[in-house]
Amino acid sequence: MAAARDQLLDAIRALMAAQSPPLHALVVPSEDAHQSEYVSEQDKRREFISGFTGSAGLALITMDEALLWTDGRYFLQATQQLSDRWKLMRMGEDPPVEAWIADNLADEAVIGINPWCISVDSAQRYEHAFSKKHQTLFQLSIDLVDEVWMDRPPVEPRPVIVHPVEFAGRSVSEKIKELREKLVHEKATAIIITALDEVAWLYNIRGSDVDYSPVVHSYAIVTLHSAFFYVDKRKVTAEVEKYMVENGIDIREYETVESDVSLLASGNLKSSVHGEKDINEVGGSKIWIDSASCCLALYSKLSPHQVLTLQSPIALPKAIKNPTELDGLRKAHIRDGAAVVQYLSWLDIQMQENYGASGYFSEIKGSYKKGISATKLTEVSVSDKLEGFRATKEHFRGLSFPTISSVGPNAAVIHYKPEASTCSEMDADKIYLCDSGAQYLDGTTDITRTVHFGKPSEHEKSCYTAVLKGHIALDIAVFPNGTTGHALDILSRAPLWREGLDYRHGTGHGIGSYLNVHEGPHLISFRPTARNVPLQASMTVTDEPGYYEDGSFGIRLENVLICKEANAKFNFGDKGYLAFEHITWAPYQAKLIDTKLLTPVEIEWVNTYHSDCRKILEPYLNEQEKEWLRKATEPIALSG
Repeated sequence: MAAARDQLLDAIRALMAAQSPPLHALVVPSEDAHQSEYVSEQDKRREFISGFTGSAGLALITMDEALLWTDGRYFLQATQQLSDRWKLMRMGEDPPVEAWIADNLADEAVIGINPWCISVDSAQRYEHAFSKKHQTLFQLSIDLVDEVWMDRPPVEPRPVIVHPVEFAGRSVSEKIKELREKLVHEKATAIIITALDEVAWLYNIRGSDVDYSPVVHSYAIVTLHSAFFYVDKRKVTAEVEKYMVENGIDIREYETVESDVSLLASGNLKSSVHGEKDINEVGGSKIWIDSASCCLALYSKLSPHQVLTLQSPIALPKAIKNPTELDGLRKAHIRDGAAVVQYLSWLDIQMQENYGASGYFSEIKGSYKKGISATKLTEVSVSDKLEGFRATKEHFRGLSFPTISSVGPNAAVIHYKPEASTCSEMDADKIYLCDSGAQYLDGTTDITRTVHFGKPSEHEKSCYTAVLKGHIALDIAVFPNGTTGHALDILSRAPLWREGLDYRHGTGHGIGSYLNVHEGPHLISFRPTARNVPLQASMTVTDEPGYYEDGSFGIRLENVLICKEANAKFNFGDKGYLAFEHITWAPYQAKLIDTKLLTPVEIEWVNTYHSDCRKILEPYLNEQEKEWLRKATEPIALSG
């Protein structure tokens, strides 16, 4: 495969040289035309050309070099997957791509890009960096990777589904009315919505165009009087068509968004639903785009003077869950927690019976030896079993991301994705990290637990305990309104920093309501973007510190939290104070906890959490599973 990819690089370079003007470099982003984090199979261009399968990254191909930028979650994975002809560029350590181009390519160099796959923000950042050497960002009319991708997967028309108000909590008419009020407030007459989860949330629709994310490849344009939905009409059932018409939404073919944006810019976009009324009658009116998600191709159809560039007005209402969504998320996490407990209970038995492991509770080696069993357990076979437990739960619709089922050294690969043909066998003598989640009609889940079925080392215990201390510190935080995730990130790192340890990923991300498992605009992270949006009541966010030793093991613990008003004794500055409610339920492994390193407050937290866990999950379990959970949630004591 590496040799074939090398030939692809040669073919790409031949196409670059044949362009008019000839290209000195080609940028291949990870994103699709909607700037999605997770993309469909036919949009995985960067993966196809580089061989790197992580969800985040960017490839740059020059006439004599091939470089791949990715973030700290994927450094180890990228070194394993890239061939000798590729150079790994570490985000946060190496110069960003635009700086590298400006410093390393010639004056007046031409850099090609598919304008559908780059955001306005990124394009403008590139153009600014390129200006000092008069380099050009050139918009290609064809994607050069598509030209060499002979077996590119075809587009499959999967149906659009109406998401009922009983799960959404608010009607489409309410959401569009509120959106139009925001347009009026900002003196805008229209908005172009390109992010898939924003279109899905606004119109209360879901789909399956992207694995793990229940979204539909679509755009929306909403004006003061009309609303448009751009989608492959083969996906639209009679029921969906009726629903759209009833809500005053004009269905258009997906590809017509480009020409319709041009019509919008000239004031000539007409709606068939609203009696051919010209909807852009106000002279000098503004058209709202979110420059972080709107692609360069659509932005280029607008005149700069008519563009209002602000964060999407849908981002915050989607992130701040309504009471129905919060109720659904709590219920989904209870069912999901039951599935995780069923899985851990099952896996405990399997590890003892097939590998002679001491098991979840004991550190004393069993009487069997590895390899004597006829049943071989692998990272993939056990994660398939976990999916099976989830699939029995009410409202289950699939996984929310590929399960990170990882043993020993693989657990140090932060976003490890096991493949059936190459994954590792389970090992009773090594740490096992499982980061998984599911899509339910009433909520999206994401949980990580790290366990050991043998005798963990003292070092592994102390690392696990440091991660647990950081996990608890964020969970019990109380902070004033206006606080960002950037300010909170240190709480989870401090116990690790005290030991000279750290982790190369953020501490928390928002989570969708039967939508994307990674949801903004807020996050808890050391990254500067975490300063942009304060946390607010009714937002969801994960709490997932970790620690990873390359070639040895990895540890991560993750719960989903709901941000809520705090019951603080005082209210200094009349700011109002916030706190968290955890909604994820599954035990922490007592034998990995070094209780000497915990404070009385932390021990009480673990014991209270375990007591709640037992009460909440028992109704969903059989007798054997209940007994396992009772044992897994027994109180821990402060070491003498």
